[in-house]
Amino acid sequence: MAFTTRPVLMGTHGMVTAGHYLGAAAGLRMLQKGGNAIDAGVAAGIALNVLEPQMNGIGGEVPILIYSAKQKRVYAINGQGCAPKAATIEWFKNRGIDLIPGDGFLPATVPGAFGSWVTALMHFGRLSLKDMLEPAIELTEEGFPMYPGLQGSIGGLADKFQNQWPSSAKVYLPNGRVPEVGEIFQNKDWAKTFKKTIDAEIKNRHRGREAALQAAIDYFYRGEIAERIVEFTQNTEVLDASKQRNRGLFTVEDFHNYRTKVEAPVTFNYRGYDVHKCSTWCQGMVFLQQISLLEGYDLAKMGHNSADYIHTVMEAAKLAFADREKYYGDPDFVNVPFDKLLSKEYAAERRKLIDPEKASMELRPGDVSTIVLSEGKPDLSVYTGDTTHCDAIDCEGNMIAATPSGGWIPSSPVVEGLGFPPGTRGQMFYLDPNHANALVPGKRPRTTLTPSLATKDGEPFMVFGTPGGDCQDQWTLDFFLNFIDFGMNLQEAIDAPNYHTSHFPNSFYPHNASPGSITLEGRIPESISKELESRGHKVNITGDWSNGRVLAITFNPKTGVISAGASPRGQLSYAMGW
Repeated sequence: MAFTTRPVLMGTHGMVTAGHYLGAAAGLRMLQKGGNAIDAGVAAGIALNVLEPQMNGIGGEVPILIYSAKQKRVYAINGQGCAPKAATIEWFKNRGIDLIPGDGFLPATVPGAFGSWVTALMHFGRLSLKDMLEPAIELTEEGFPMYPGLQGSIGGLADKFQNQWPSSAKVYLPNGRVPEVGEIFQNKDWAKTFKKTIDAEIKNRHRGREAALQAAIDYFYRGEIAERIVEFTQNTEVLDASKQRNRGLFTVEDFHNYRTKVEAPVTFNYRGYDVHKCSTWCQGMVFLQQISLLEGYDLAKMGHNSADYIHTVMEAAKLAFADREKYYGDPDFVNVPFDKLLSKEYAAERRKLIDPEKASMELRPGDVSTIVLSEGKPDLSVYTGDTTHCDAIDCEGNMIAATPSGGWIPSSPVVEGLGFPPGTRGQMFYLDPNHANALVPGKRPRTTLTPSLATKDGEPFMVFGTPGGDCQDQWTLDFFLNFIDFGMNLQEAIDAPNYHTSHFPNSFYPHNASPGSITLEGRIPESISKELESRGHKVNITGDWSNGRVLAITFNPKTGVISAGASPRGQLSYAMGW
């Protein structure tokens, strides 16, 4: 076995991974309280909202995938908020805005995270919201040690906070200065906010667990929290990337009408493993399109991280992401051809476009209208800033993967008195009415957030994910292929040097693209990068341990052993269990 930066943790009771070690500890507490994997994942995720405010927040969003051991079924929780009723293409065009800015209040969507966490708890967990919020309230009220990543973010934002966003300065610049590493950092407004949601739950416990949790959701979306967000964004002008000072477009009606959806996932079988992703309100299906192309190759024979291998994976990514740009959008508003995009016939046609000796410089979406599905084919089980991640699996085989993001402190000011900012996910919309991801009131923007869950023969197998914007479904693919095709253990697969392309339009403002680009971690040999350059790739080299923070947990139904791994990149993510 090769050297790994950390051991593969193994246990039989439960495992939790999280983007911050104190988030993993919060999840572990729930398992030790008698909670299941969903309780653990929710507690870890809400703690991450507090611990990594430069990466995510409760004012943002969180897609969640859950495997229910009792039902032997996978569910997706649509934790993405929708555009305000007043947010129209015409509104932006009339003000001379051609791209929705990436900061301020104009790109704000209804915060989906809180509804998503509590919906997961309501339908699949065991414990109470009070249990879930206890670690997060401790972290905000008693505080946690400031660490380099958060301190660096606050330091870079200090001038903006002091000169433009006084509500953010009040929270993140205590006594008018950037906190020192190791200094205890508190956010008492956040603690007060969520103590009130617990009060709503407790007052309604006599009506039953589900009604009590619904009361907490109502307090957020149809009570004081919604009212304060709307009031603050309507009455505060913020200078944004449009070079204009703008107020928000929210009304209380936007919050009152919001509902979290529990959905079926989109699924593809790769070499005997069913990989499940959220629908096309996120980019998750691009992972499935990549593996549908790659299953036609003997990847192991090419050699791990050989020039042939990396070239093939990158060319497949270019084709899959081109389809993302043409076809993916909120399926409540866009007719996405799921069956054709994931068909064997379509993959076979698209695979012909991959030249083994030459890198493509074009964005080449496919034409699904030419695809005729053959009769008798196997059912593919297809159903119609930055970020962080958390996973959990328990001894029963319940699994959860969640990728919280949005509501970052760099892009919007903290709402006075609440302790957190609204999100800016609407920047991912296009102002072209013909685009699949075009802005429409009430529509969910297509995000990059993409947790992953895999089953084998209907049994629980693995949950995994990473932060990283458009790279999420590339770095997790690197990991997945390392594990499945090359037989590495979890930590080897996570540690291995990775790569990605920015060939296609970026999902974030201002949607730039770098045709033909490949970014390699520095540990990939120079001979490989030279060979890739000879095929036309525009190669960029990053640090040896720069790209992504993949987290993963596996479950063995035969032995009951649960194994976990966490990336050392960023020196913050961790796995815990017993």
